[in-house]
Amino acid sequence: MKWLLCPLRGSKTRNRIREDTILKNYPLCCRKCKQEVLIEVKDLQVTVIKEPDA
Repeated sequence: MKWLLCPLRGSKTRNRIREDTILKNYPLCCRKCKQEVLIEVKDLQVTVIKEPDA
């Protein structure tokens, strides 16, 4: 198991993932920088999803 890190600051979040965890369009909230980022996770690789500006 591995802690999910905030892609903006690199700090630990309250979420943990395993090797077989797959997330799509997951809203990851960072309690330290108070930001929310959409991510995808597959094989312990975290990818930030950039939303088009509305």
